[in-house]
Amino acid sequence: MAILKGKDIIIVGQQSWDTEIGSNCKDIALEFSKYNRVLYVNSALDRITKQRRGSDPKIQKRIRVIKGEESGLIKIAENLYNLYPDQLTESINWIPFTTVFDWFNKLNNKKFADSILKAVESLGFKDYLLFNDNDMFRSYYLKEYLRPVLSAYYSRDNMVGVDYWKRHGLKLEPALIAKSDLCVANSEYLSSYCKQYNHNSFYVGQGCDFTFFKNGYLNPPEDIKGIAKPIIGYVGALLTSRLNLSLLEEMARNNPGWNIVLVGPEDNDFQNSSLHSLQNVHFLGSKQANMLPAYINSFDVCINPQVVNPITIGNYPRKVDEYLALGKPTVVTNTQTMSSFRDYVYLANDNQDYEAGIKSLLNDNDEELRAKRKAFALSHTWENSVAMIYDAFLEVAAQKGLKL
Repeated sequence: MAILKGKDIIIVGQQSWDTEIGSNCKDIALEFSKYNRVLYVNSALDRITKQRRGSDPKIQKRIRVIKGEESGLIKIAENLYNLYPDQLTESINWIPFTTVFDWFNKLNNKKFADSILKAVESLGFKDYLLFNDNDMFRSYYLKEYLRPVLSAYYSRDNMVGVDYWKRHGLKLEPALIAKSDLCVANSEYLSSYCKQYNHNSFYVGQGCDFTFFKNGYLNPPEDIKGIAKPIIGYVGALLTSRLNLSLLEEMARNNPGWNIVLVGPEDNDFQNSSLHSLQNVHFLGSKQANMLPAYINSFDVCINPQVVNPITIGNYPRKVDEYLALGKPTVVTNTQTMSSFRDYVYLANDNQDYEAGIKSLLNDNDEELRAKRKAFALSHTWENSVAMIYDAFLEVAAQKGLKL
């Protein structure tokens, strides 16, 4: 298992350190920082966000840093630093022409880079690596401005499937992948996508934090105790951009003897759906991360009714590992990413497959199967995934005659 030690690593990406949801990039930063110094850079505040969300305490913090009223460089832990950039960038995604957008984007990148370089100097970073988590616009020119020893682009979602990123990303993301020294991806689909533009593209798997799943509270929470078995459950954001709402509606109507439990925040489509009128569907709302294992442990069968579209086609649903870490029988949508799970989950191609899979798993859940599911899921650690990232850095460094 490869390990890089004693390096300086700069991380930029889509999610700031103070994000309230789980983040691959934050987990990777924590793993990097076990043996290396890491500067985790929040995205720069843009003008429209400042205007629209100026009363948000998180935005107020960024404004104070930009005004010079407080330092933007914070020590999170030993070897791990977080940077709030001290530059305000312009909101430019509305610009219709990519060539014009790119000109302004380069100016934004320069401001962003200047802020990072101040922190780099303050920390005494030398010969650093740059790790870019899917930040195709704000960090497009950082390789040129920061001049890292090696730059890596991390693909963990098909970003150009989203309208916001598609407008300019269809041109800029392939170009960014091509000029990066290497690309790493958390799914085979995204690795193949990156390889179209950069032969140094690597599949590095997906990590998962199983702390609460190995040592957490597993007794049934109060709001699920009164729900009759069997319980068919899902944990995660309820978004029609990612989940098959009609499948859930059909499943609930066809199987009134099943209680379908959905744990997570809802978008407007879910809030207004017919699911709320069905007696065997239960919306339990958002829960703290440390409580999720208790809900999953109360399910008889877990599901991930993912809809396959340009947004989801290459993603790696971490919740499936969380289900399997508790040994739970699980039905998932059949995708390229999930094909490697076929010995541990039931792969469904349509609504009928989902119902057939649930019926099958309700009657076939012995202890040997549970043990195999747990062992498989618990092998998907951040330690293993980051070791594959280290391998990728080392392979490209060797190609270039560099010693890391």
